[in-house]
Amino acid sequence: MRVLFVPHANKAHLHIMTPLAWALRTAGHEVRVASKPEVANDIAAVGFGPITVGEPLNPNPGFAPGATPPEPVIMAPGERQEMPLQQEFSNDNPLVRLTRATWGFKLFSTDQMIDDLIAFMRDWEPDLVIWDQMVYAAPVAAQVVGAAHARMMMGPDGITQLRGAIGDEPDPLREWLAPVLARYGHEFTEHTASGHWTIEPMPPWQWRPAGPHYLPLRHIPFNPPAALPGWLSEPQTRQRICLTLGSSHRDGRGREAPAAELLAAVAEVDAEVIATFNAKQLESVPSIPDNVRIVDFVPLGALLPSCAAIVHHGGAGTFATAVECGTPQLIIPGTHWGFQWWGPLAHANGLQQQGAGLFVADADHLTPEALTQDLNRVLTDQSFRDNALRLRTEVMGLPTPNDVVPALERLTREYRGLKQ
Repeated sequence: MRVLFVPHANKAHLHIMTPLAWALRTAGHEVRVASKPEVANDIAAVGFGPITVGEPLNPNPGFAPGATPPEPVIMAPGERQEMPLQQEFSNDNPLVRLTRATWGFKLFSTDQMIDDLIAFMRDWEPDLVIWDQMVYAAPVAAQVVGAAHARMMMGPDGITQLRGAIGDEPDPLREWLAPVLARYGHEFTEHTASGHWTIEPMPPWQWRPAGPHYLPLRHIPFNPPAALPGWLSEPQTRQRICLTLGSSHRDGRGREAPAAELLAAVAEVDAEVIATFNAKQLESVPSIPDNVRIVDFVPLGALLPSCAAIVHHGGAGTFATAVECGTPQLIIPGTHWGFQWWGPLAHANGLQQQGAGLFVADADHLTPEALTQDLNRVLTDQSFRDNALRLRTEVMGLPTPNDVVPALERLTREYRGLKQ
């Protein structure tokens, strides 16, 4: 069969999809990858010829209506931020939250992108479309051409959560996509919102709303080709920590924890720190602590087995790779107002409840003292490592990309009407 992957214009999301794309390809299926122009080179780097659709993302789109960031909460001296829970976010103004989320999805799936995708699919005739949960151009196009389509998660299922919470209020997602589908003679259905089924590469203990058909998938860490540094194979003389903010926000949009505060915190910890920061992230850093090694990039799948802990932003790829490696995690999501729905808090909730990590604070509530305290706790309490290794064993029992190929073939036949 022909399978089209449609990732968000973000190479971290592409890398989460890549092992499944290659599993389908090595099973003998034709596979193509379509996304916006800015990830064309990244698609080529993972081994597929890129199909470019739509225009580049607007780098300065402004804020959604009503989404102006609030003033940060001023924490009292010594006070720690309590970890919020993902499942409780829809208790407060779910319609406003869904409206803001839909505004963001419109930026990712412009009319031009939708039209381009439909034109390509009409020509290539895919049997199955696997789409990033943020890219609604893909289910629209799949519905127009009659392809089966599956949503692939990169974080919590906030759309199902919010749409279930708004009750009888008008659904902003439907109000956006119904007229788009009507232009092509089709109607909005629940499958438009959540796919014929949902591929879930996040661990089963992470909270998710009921309703969709979730197909579990083991996350396989993937990085494009990169040379490993020599120091990685040298004997360690002390505990090692990885400090990273991933690759998604290196353009300095100001929504992540400041590198200066992170480095100040780890300077007080008795450990070797590997910090994956680039020059842009280091602009505001007055000096590098003696225990810190700065590297622009190192594959986490190779680094994390040597680490006693990782401090990071909570991105899906970083989180799932650390789970796969059995590494305790300390998560500092981006600013609270901006990152509620993209995964970091849901990841932190699950880790802390499983005893394999800690929620430190949102970026706008972070203090170096809090991070230092939490790092020392994780490094000295063996239970964090024991629980992280337990979770590693559990996820290694999930179906691999190769394992789920027969299920994808069966579901595609069911929804596409394919013959054997």
